[in-house]
Order: sequence, then C-alpha cells, then structure tokens
Amino acid sequence: MSSAIELKKQIVAEIAEKFRASKSTVIVDYRGLNVAEITELRKQLREAGVEFKVYKNTLTRRALAEVGLEGLSDVFTGPNAIAFSNEDVVAPAKILSEFAKDHEALEIKAGVIEGNIATLEEINALAKLPSREGLLSMLLSVLQAPIRNFALVTKAVADKKEEQGA
Repeated sequence: MSSAIELKKQIVAEIAEKFRASKSTVIVDYRGLNVAEITELRKQLREAGVEFKVYKNTLTRRALAEVGLEGLSDVFTGPNAIAFSNEDVVAPAKILSEFAKDHEALEIKAGVIEGNIATLEEINALAKLPSREGLLSMLLSVLQAPIRNFALVTKAVADKKEEQGA
C-alpha cells in the first residue's frame, strides 16, 4: 500500500516540477477526439518541443497547490491534457488554437504563462502572436530600415553629383 502512495507522491512532484519549469502551459479538454487526431496533435506538439501529458485530476490539483496555482483547480474536471513548453511561450497556444479550429472537440480551458494563470482569452491572444523567429525577423527589419534608407540617400546624392559632373 505504501508503494502506491510513494508512486503518487513522485507523480505529484513530477507535475509540480513541470509547472515550475514550464514557460507556457495550456490545459485542454480532449473529449471527442479520436486516436488518430490525438496522435496528430501529439506529433505537432512534439515537433515544436512541447510535452503533452495526461495526468489524474486529483494528482494535478495537489501539484497545483504545491506550486501555488490553486486557482486552476476548478479547471481540472473531466478528461484533461496538459501541454508544457520549456522553451517557446507561444508554441503550445498557437498549435492548440490552430488544431481546435479544425477539430471542434478540442477545448482550450486555461493555462499558465511564465508562472501566472492565464484565461482562455489570454491564451487566444498569445496564439495570435507571431513565433519567436517571426518576432526576431520583424525586429531585424526595423533595425535595418534606417541603414537601408541612409544607403539609398547616399547613393542618390552620389548619382546626382555624377550627373552634374558629366
């Protein structure tokens, strides 16, 4: 009997550690998805470096209490799966939102963004953000614009002087 309790304590500690280490966590209700759809979703999440796990609700609630996220306890009713991302904040929200558009059975319930409880609206807003690479490319283009404009003006001045000299 005590080995079962020890196993449950280990699982609670594992869940709590995943919540602590995760930059972004999204909780979904997957009721109504078939095995092929869940497999496809897991594949998409795995390719983005997101871990997708199903835990017992009671163990997850205990882990939430341990981490200080008791506000999420109400969400853990019925079948739930949790997507943990330790690297990209946007990836789980983006992938799950896109998947939910095509599969109405998938319901995003709530999440945790960098240690703060996030509502469904906040998860959807996060999903609309560009990826990290997209944001970096936007920043790079903004930084390059003044240099590019300066080069164009310098070239135009040089061309004008050349025309006047000829």
